[in-house]
Amino acid sequence: MRRDPISTRRPPPLEGATDLPVMKPFHLPHGGRGAADLWVGAATDRRLGLALGLTLLCWVLIDSAHAQVQADADQTVFQTLVKWTPLMLFGPEGEFGGFTLNILVSFLAMAIGTFLGLWLGIGQVSPIPWLRRVSWLVTQVFRNSPWLVLLFYVMLLIPFQVEIFGEDYDIPGWTKATFALSLPIMANVSEIVRGAIASIPTGQWESAESLAFSRRQTLWSIILPQCVKRMLPPWMNWYCILTMSTPLMSILGVNDGMTLTQNALAAEGRSEFLIPLYLWLMSWFFLYSYPIAVYTRRLERRFVVKQ
Repeated sequence: MRRDPISTRRPPPLEGATDLPVMKPFHLPHGGRGAADLWVGAATDRRLGLALGLTLLCWVLIDSAHAQVQADADQTVFQTLVKWTPLMLFGPEGEFGGFTLNILVSFLAMAIGTFLGLWLGIGQVSPIPWLRRVSWLVTQVFRNSPWLVLLFYVMLLIPFQVEIFGEDYDIPGWTKATFALSLPIMANVSEIVRGAIASIPTGQWESAESLAFSRRQTLWSIILPQCVKRMLPPWMNWYCILTMSTPLMSILGVNDGMTLTQNALAAEGRSEFLIPLYLWLMSWFFLYSYPIAVYTRRLERRFVVKQ
């Protein structure tokens, strides 16, 4: 049967149409989130820390291999790291220092700063006007002062030797550094305490007052116990910041990890060891602080305050 040639004819093309293949519209994954949101989501992923650690390790290995090519055959980068690691960790024989001194100073400075900051924060919410103003002023001064400037002030103001009952006692540099680093921690802990106390609903104060509790009993038995879960995550965050800031005391001549790393480089006298040794020291700080950061995020999710 013969078909009608008119019925087999294609319809005329529409205006603007084409026979060429056309790419379908592009849709972003993850519900259409933007690139910035994807980056923020990836940055908060717990696996990012592992990726950073592996990147750091690969960087050390690549740089070490590059340095081994440039170094003489008598000593490789790996042998240099093994040689100087005990000194960088524990300090010279008969003298305490190195990376362990950084950790000790961070513990002591955090303890002193927390103790002083607790009372300073309570002073900021005191009903006594002059005490409240003085506490606020001290908090703002040390909270907004550069840490390095505070280190220099403490180094210059505190004497190197004191006399007690006719006996002379030397004040080591790491003791001055501990006190200096505790001052900004004190101010920031004071703000943490003040904010935590202010976040407690006023009904808690009114209920305690209706039960004939004194202000001291209300503060210590009712308000502050509820503030612990609010204060713990930022407190741990400031401890990580403090630990990362302890190498500043190398400027005072303290035999911490940074100073002894510089001494190791000076003893070797080879510039190709500079990056591997500093990366080796940086990896210790990373391995020490990253688990604290992970645990802090867990505490934030666990102690989230639901309104």
